[in-house]
Amino acid sequence: MRLVVRRAPRFRALLRARSFTSELRASRIFTTELDIKNEKTNLPCYRVIDEKGQLLKDDYKPTASVELMKKIYHVMSQLTVMDKIFYDAQRQGRISFHMQHTGEQAALIASAAAMELGDVIYTQYREAGVYLWRGYNMQQMAHQCYGNMYDLGKGRQMPIHYGSRECNVHTVSSPLATQIPHASGAAYALKLEGKKNVSCAYFGDGAASEGDFHAALNFAATLKAPALFFCRNNGYAISTPTYEQYVGDGIVSRAPGYGMHGIRVDGNDFLAVHEVVTEARRIALEQNVPVLIEAMTYRGGHHSTSDDSTAYRSKDEMNDWAENDDPLTRARLHLESMGEWDSEQEAEMQRFYRKDCIACLQNAVKQKLPPLSQLFTDVYHDIPWHLQEQQEKLNSHLEKYRDEYKTSEYMKDEDYTDPRYPEP
Repeated sequence: MRLVVRRAPRFRALLRARSFTSELRASRIFTTELDIKNEKTNLPCYRVIDEKGQLLKDDYKPTASVELMKKIYHVMSQLTVMDKIFYDAQRQGRISFHMQHTGEQAALIASAAAMELGDVIYTQYREAGVYLWRGYNMQQMAHQCYGNMYDLGKGRQMPIHYGSRECNVHTVSSPLATQIPHASGAAYALKLEGKKNVSCAYFGDGAASEGDFHAALNFAATLKAPALFFCRNNGYAISTPTYEQYVGDGIVSRAPGYGMHGIRVDGNDFLAVHEVVTEARRIALEQNVPVLIEAMTYRGGHHSTSDDSTAYRSKDEMNDWAENDDPLTRARLHLESMGEWDSEQEAEMQRFYRKDCIACLQNAVKQKLPPLSQLFTDVYHDIPWHLQEQQEKLNSHLEKYRDEYKTSEYMKDEDYTDPRYPEP
């Protein structure tokens, strides 16, 4: 007769508990010396070209082909032209708000060039270059800033809050850092679905002070999610300089605390940014882990059209950056040193983008606004009673005071086609 001894559930739980506590003890390095640590780090910043566009290593092999380098430079230039014209349009009262990207063109566009369309992108608000690279063109941006009938958001977002399902970029949300946990969740979903794509969250150094930043990194690390966290450390959180934001070694030094991969890169070096994001994406996919990237750059313009940065920084500081570390200049000088660019090409490109951008704004301002009925759509599948009441009150008000409102600027419902789902 064979005696079978079955372990009770409580006994098995006890074994698991002992195994866990044993692993905890084994993971510690014990000491008899009391030493409260305050270790200082100064993690290196990876770069490929210097301020004059020259390679720092003669045998360097770029991850970007010559044609890709030229395309990156083209989109960097396009963004710069668009910034200037849209900024002037706001100052003229044509649009209500704009945010410039001066100084951060390389960080944005070279990083976007290293990803695939299937990668899910979450932006903060200073990433128009990422949208341009992925196919969201200047005309769509102009429509969005005017909130007209062709705006994918139907005029319900403030200007520069772009979003595009087709380009796989989620709509901008003004509150800082809300997009970072979303990227962690999206990366985990991609992993569970077995897709060979990553998610990427863009954010600034100021957003890295928010609680959502820390929660997002911890979630991605513990869930082993293939997410890229791309921090644009441009020196300022609106008017707060980085030395008033943190005492530690920037943002990337936080990666080891979450058990993450991390790297610091010269964000004004388009070749270095492209190589770093290419490698980070490879690691994230092959190892199912998140990677934190800190791109060291500089916000060359004001925080927004609502800001005057000369109130908290000197013009000498801004001029020094423009003269010595402009990413556009560095990229152009590098292409010129390769014999791939010249002044004639530069002038022709500038004329083309300027003409195109002005035409986009001129076209956008001519379009009518979406029907007022669109104020109540897209949240619920069936409009609930309280919104129906609000809509009825709005219609009654407009009927009563029809001479006080320019309702002719709005489309009629029967003439409107949702720009997100155009008719074939």
